[in-house]
Amino acid sequence: MQQDLDSTWDAVCTELRAEVTDFTFHIWLEPLRLIASSGPALTVHAPGHIRSWVSERYDRVLREAATRALGRPAQVEIVGEDWAPEISPDLALHEAPLDEDRLNPKYTFEQFVISDGNRFAHAAALAVAEMPAQAYNPLFIYGNPGLGKTHLLHAIGNYVRRYGGGLRVRYATAEAFTGAFVDAVRGGDAPAFKSRFRDTDVLLIDDVQFLAEKVKTEEEFFHTFNALYESGAQLVFTSDRRPADLASVEKRLRERFESGLVVDVEAPDPAARMTILRKRVFEDGFESVADEALEEVSRRVTTSVRALEGALIRLMAYASLRGRAPDRATAAEVLDRLYPQATAPPPGPAEITAATAEAFGLEPDIILARDRRPAVSRARQVAMFLTRELTDESLPAIGRAFHRNHATVSHALERVEKDLQADPDTRLKVEAVRRSLRAP
Repeated sequence: MQQDLDSTWDAVCTELRAEVTDFTFHIWLEPLRLIASSGPALTVHAPGHIRSWVSERYDRVLREAATRALGRPAQVEIVGEDWAPEISPDLALHEAPLDEDRLNPKYTFEQFVISDGNRFAHAAALAVAEMPAQAYNPLFIYGNPGLGKTHLLHAIGNYVRRYGGGLRVRYATAEAFTGAFVDAVRGGDAPAFKSRFRDTDVLLIDDVQFLAEKVKTEEEFFHTFNALYESGAQLVFTSDRRPADLASVEKRLRERFESGLVVDVEAPDPAARMTILRKRVFEDGFESVADEALEEVSRRVTTSVRALEGALIRLMAYASLRGRAPDRATAAEVLDRLYPQATAPPPGPAEITAATAEAFGLEPDIILARDRRPAVSRARQVAMFLTRELTDESLPAIGRAFHRNHATVSHALERVEKDLQADPDTRLKVEAVRRSLRAP
């Protein structure tokens, strides 16, 4: 039996190595062990100091790797030392909710750390959870990745499911909505799709920017929005930018998004960063973490909650693997290796343009000029995308830096995001620029 498990896990690890960097595999995935399997359901043990991080960040990667290794759809459960086998795992698997409808039980309002940058968004989300379709409808939350938008979305869902008196909640990413719609069209099962997303009292959709340039999906989403709104259901959406900046999303959808309350989330302030780190230390059961180490992490990693928690987990994993104390010196060593940009001023638009020009074999001045050749336009879009990703510049500021208007910048961001998913050459170019700028 153990031999079979080891053989299966070796096959999964082969797939994982092809998807992640050697460092990621060594730190986060190599310590995992397959301890049970039942058909397509794999139970994987993770050491306590990385279990939460692996569950939250690598669930999809593990599931997709297992699916390829097994040659059929697979599910992966990450467990700790307290795991015990279920009496009837097949039944448990059969009754599990669909992936796109799962709410993270850790994402609650109680666990959300409030700061000046997210106070309004938190208050609006709580009001919606307490009074669905009566407070703000729709509610649209936007902001850069890793700042708590998804946490608030799940918190609304968890609150309504617990205190909403039986109100039905449907959560999905825009990507999952799109996939389900495509499957329904291909399979001739449109009624089931409509029932899945319209027979609900609260609809929560994450990352609606993913809908851009998907004409048929946008049309279906528009009709779903109208049907639910007219029936008195609560609608909540998140995005990495405000509705007005979703240039490639249909105007009528942008108008629907703007018809309710639009709120943003910003990076946590120093006090909030320390609170987040201390909560994570307590929740994950980390021991002997010096406060000065947390202060070092908080001081150096300021961009997002996700980056902050990632730095802490990396610190603990590094200290554990090297037999070191998680003190300020160890924190500084980890951050110097993994977040080198935190020790030097971040790159500005000029540096990013120069690095992009070099990667594309162009002169920086050509990128800033009115040259419309496809190769130049592509390089310009990548430079705009990386400026948005690596700096705090607003879209209008990026437009001024590249002598373009706001709509052009928005289109460039969406085009590069799309190309990163479909075009290997774009991925290679973007990674090359990131490396040259010493960005992760």
